[in-house]
Amino acid sequence: MKVLVTGAAGFIGFHLSRRFLSMGFDVVGLDNINDYYSIEVKYSRLDLLKQHAKFHFAHLDLADTHGMAKLFVEQGFTHVVNLAAQAGVRYSIENPRAYIDSNVVGFLNILEGCRHNKVSHLTYASSSSVYGLNTTMPLSVHDNVDHPMSLYAATKKSNELMAHTYSHLYGLPTTGLRFFTVYGPWGRPDMALFLFTKAILAGEPIKVFNHGKMRRDFTYIDDIVEGIVRVAMHTATPNPDWSGAAPDPATSPSPYRLYNIGNNKVVELSHYIEVLEDCLGKKAIKEYLPMQLGDVPATEANVDDLVSDVGFKPATTIEEGIARFVEWYRSYFKV
Repeated sequence: MKVLVTGAAGFIGFHLSRRFLSMGFDVVGLDNINDYYSIEVKYSRLDLLKQHAKFHFAHLDLADTHGMAKLFVEQGFTHVVNLAAQAGVRYSIENPRAYIDSNVVGFLNILEGCRHNKVSHLTYASSSSVYGLNTTMPLSVHDNVDHPMSLYAATKKSNELMAHTYSHLYGLPTTGLRFFTVYGPWGRPDMALFLFTKAILAGEPIKVFNHGKMRRDFTYIDDIVEGIVRVAMHTATPNPDWSGAAPDPATSPSPYRLYNIGNNKVVELSHYIEVLEDCLGKKAIKEYLPMQLGDVPATEANVDDLVSDVGFKPATTIEEGIARFVEWYRSYFKV
């Protein structure tokens, strides 16, 4: 096993790389170390990964077509997990072109690399944001998702469509994973849990959107990683029962699959904050605000396919997950 993990200096990519290394795999971690958020935490993650003899770092941008082609030829990957992307729903409204470069052009380079170098299986990050205006809960991979609410979501949906095309044309096995609000140690500094923790400890107000009524399927990082590993080792296969008369969006007559990875349990943002306050031993100063442009009021993952196909269902409670995050935060920042 020789695995390419893109976005290896990122939150999920770091944890996944460590997991693959613990399994004895050779891991090439790719990242462009962009400054969307503080690069200090990215380098801290990389420093830990570089302690492993089987980890090799490639400082490269997905949109570098020549560099990506060269990397695939030289390394001969058996598996690829694409986690690199320009993240953030809100930032996509401010800087849309960054999302096309990374999430569309970059993903094409991944597909081309896999196609021309006989990669056994491409697993890639999609997002729960693709559900957009869908309101039927829990959200299912078998539902139509043609109404995104942000360019970020649209680029993730485009990844699923591009992957299907390569599965159909070239027989490349591809599996897309729709992640639901990932949190935990080493998390992204731009996400709510990190921002809330920093502000509460500093005695500063936190911004609570939709007046605390946002409902999210918060998913702990270890559950996300377990799901990715199981899916990556479970190569996508054609669905022999697929019908063009009643097309199933989650499968195909080609080797193509989609899965949700979520906790399958909805938590209101106000309760999430209460649990964090308990873990910190300090109350938050709350600034209640309306919903932000591009956000959805609720998410909840249907994970039936994940359970039936790879035998895994995320189950970490927010009480346990937030406590672990706070323990890491205090240790890392010496608070």
